[in-house]
Order: sequence, then structure tokens, then C-alpha cells
Amino acid sequence: MDQVAVTAFFQTLVQGLLTGGLYALIGTGLSLIFGVMKIINFAHGDFLAIGMFITLALFKAFNLDPYLSLLVAAPIGFSLGYVIQRFVLARLGDRLGEGSLLATLGLGLIISNTLLLGFGAQPQSINVPYAINTFKFAGVQVSVSLLIAGLGTVLAISALNLVLYRTELGRAIRATAQNPLGAELQGVKTSNIQAIVFGVGVSFAAIAGVLLMPLLYTFPTVGENYVTKAFIVTVLGGLGNLPGAIAGGLVLGVIESLGAFYVSNNYRDAYGLIAFLLVLLLRPEGLFGKTVKRV
Repeated sequence: MDQVAVTAFFQTLVQGLLTGGLYALIGTGLSLIFGVMKIINFAHGDFLAIGMFITLALFKAFNLDPYLSLLVAAPIGFSLGYVIQRFVLARLGDRLGEGSLLATLGLGLIISNTLLLGFGAQPQSINVPYAINTFKFAGVQVSVSLLIAGLGTVLAISALNLVLYRTELGRAIRATAQNPLGAELQGVKTSNIQAIVFGVGVSFAAIAGVLLMPLLYTFPTVGENYVTKAFIVTVLGGLGNLPGAIAGGLVLGVIESLGAFYVSNNYRDAYGLIAFLLVLLLRPEGLFGKTVKRV
């Protein structure tokens, strides 16, 4: 391989890893919710859209830098998720497994239609001076916005890991995920933990929306594409497996990036779906999940 081809390969690889980091951030929220509550949140992509539209609204109203919108979008996402779990999902009781599918699908429709009424159907974007800037290192050029998004992803996931493995709240979350009844017997209020976890999952989706906004345009149903990617990430990594979700996001980003560069950009989304189907066929528990033997 000549020098140009090598540089092109590494540039494509770096862009794939940074994009995959964003996928990992989206998938981590979904995987965390499934790992603790054993439900799939079909409105996850719509919560991401909320983060994007919060960023858009603050930029238009106050010319606020999109990354500063994190200070607003993350708390709103957490509060929204907490309230939804306490006053909607918690009321399903024993029907949570099946009822959550319909409930989250309904929530997604409500959110997307509310955004449609409030912002219209036309795609919208924001223009910031650094959006067209690039960072160059060892011949590899990367968009500044994509690099910031990658760094934001690392910080968010690192903070989550610190909470999960270095705090009492984290121990309560892990106990609730492993054995809810045992956690209750040890004094853990699992209903509150579940609400916190759902809030964190939604806030991660909102954070991802903020980080994506300088890179893309948004519209009310933008979340549909990203909830699909979140499902692919969680399946690649193994449902409920947080390290697996991170790895799955990186794998998906690299597959899409290399496929788009070496095959065709027109089928970018298809490459991830092909990987998704292959994993389902060959390793249903996910690339990083554990096989459970039935006796």
C-alpha cells in the first residue's frame, strides 16, 4: 500500500471510531435501561431528537453554543425519564414486559408529533464557526465537531462508570440489575433506582443529540434512524452489557465508515444491518455477551 492509501485508511478508521463512540453513547443508555429494568425503550431515538431540538431552540433564541446546551439538555432528559418511569412505566406492574413495548412506542409517537407541531417538518441545522474546521495529526484530518463529540462521549461514559463502580448509588443499581428481590431485602428501594436508571438512559440519549447537532440537521422523526442503530449496538455487544455496548458502537462505526469508503456511501446504513443479521445468526448472545446453557 502506498502512503496515500495508508493515510486514507487511518483517516477512515479514526472517523469510524469517533462516529462509533456516538453510537456507543446512544447504545449505552438503551443497554443500561435493559440491564436493570429488562425492557426495551422504543422511544430512545425520540429522546435523542429532544436533545437535538433543545440545542436548536437555544441556539436560535439565545445564540447559545451547542455544547453549552448540554447543561440544559442533560438535566431535562434525566427529569423526563425519571417522571416517565415513575408515572407511566411503574404503573404497568406485572405487565411491564409487554406493556413497556406499547408504552414506549406510544411515547415515541407523542414526542415526534409534538416536535412536528412545534418546529415543523423541514430539516433544520445550526451553523457555528468551527463546524467546518478540521484537526490534523500525522496526516489524518478529523472534523473538530466530530472530535469534540468523541471527547464528550468518553467523558460521559467514564462518568457513568465511576458512578456504577465507585459509589453507593452504583452498587444499588448493580444490585437491582442482578437481583431485585435481594436488593429490596438489603434496603434498596428498587422502584426509585429504576426511575433513576431510566432517567440516566434518557439523559444519555439527549446528550448524544446535543453532540450530533453541530454535525447534522434535525427533523421530528430523526430519532427513528438512531434507535435502529442503538438496537444494533446493544445486540452486537450483548443486551444489558455496558462494556459490550461501547465495543458494539465502535464496531458499528468502523464497519459503516470502512464500507462507505471502500464500497459505496449509498449503502452506509446497510453495512451495520448486515453485521447485525450475521451476529444474530452466528452468535445471538452478542459478540461480547455470555452464552447461557439450558439444562
